[in-house]
Amino acid sequence: MALILLKLFLAHILGDFFLQPKKWVKDKEKKKLKSKWLYVHIAVHIALMLLLVWDFSYWLLILLVGISHFSIDALKLILQKKKTKRFYFFADQVFHVIAIFLITAAMFYDDVAPSLSISTSALLLVICLAFLTQPTSIIMKTIFSKWDISKYTEDNESLEDAGKYIGILERLLVFIFIIVGHWEAVGFLITAKSVFRFGDLTSTKERKLTEYILIGTLISFGIAIVVSLIFLNLKSYV
Repeated sequence: MALILLKLFLAHILGDFFLQPKKWVKDKEKKKLKSKWLYVHIAVHIALMLLLVWDFSYWLLILLVGISHFSIDALKLILQKKKTKRFYFFADQVFHVIAIFLITAAMFYDDVAPSLSISTSALLLVICLAFLTQPTSIIMKTIFSKWDISKYTEDNESLEDAGKYIGILERLLVFIFIIVGHWEAVGFLITAKSVFRFGDLTSTKERKLTEYILIGTLISFGIAIVVSLIFLNLKSYV
């Protein structure tokens, strides 16, 4: 059951964070259940699950997970308001994970013999690496949506989406350093980033921007460390 669960989780990450353009999200929030992209989004999820599981004997499991995904997304679109978007974003993700686990457990797939030759530990590694890229960036963007720092950065010249890619690279590096047993490299990475950021922070003389960058750095590193520890503890069980 562990392998089938990991494949379903991977399909969820890919479908929700990598294969869902912003225009789909905006259209769904505007038109709610009348948005065609809501149904395209569910179809993408089902297609991903079929592709990753690669065994049509599990069609009922995949269909039930697809239905649960639609129900959770629809409920979120109906209930969420502008002020509660962050809350419903995280609630939506939690309920998706719970639904996948409960539906799979209820179907009693104790002996899964997938046709794809991939180990559970390798799949767990792929999921962790994927989660630390776009999904974590979206999670952090959602967390920071309550603060508007545009007036503190309007005069700063920066590459488009540079901050996002820097965050992704630093999380992947932290993950790699930890799973290979080099925690000291994580400390070096934090120190190096602090040195590079020191000039920016002292030149702006804006306490709010300093706090914003510090919180973002700590959350980014914290998520990478937690994911690394989860991987190290789970790989011996899956």
